[in-house]
Amino acid sequence: MNVTTLALYAGAAVAEIAGCFAFWGWLRLGKPVWWIAPGLVSLVIFAVLLTRVDVPAAGRTYAAYGGIYIVSALAWLGLVEGLRPDRWDLTGGALCLAGAAIIIAGPR
Repeated sequence: MNVTTLALYAGAAVAEIAGCFAFWGWLRLGKPVWWIAPGLVSLVIFAVLLTRVDVPAAGRTYAAYGGIYIVSALAWLGLVEGLRPDRWDLTGGALCLAGAAIIIAGPR
């Protein structure tokens, strides 16, 4: 995986998680309804970034992104929500990241 691909996946993950968290905040945490406006913008940014990954098949792009997303969500859990991922979170995240690496780097 090259640096550009990793940056696109990481940016897409942050944008997707932030966008979804905006809705979570509004619907589950009692935040004001205007939280969905930046959430929608963030979700558009997510979609645009993911389409910039240089992979010929969308499904393969999304599958590999899944591992990056999971690890990013666990980082969000710690950094934004203040909950430390436990050993099961970390083990599962490592397995997902390994799976993403196999999808991306597998010989075709």
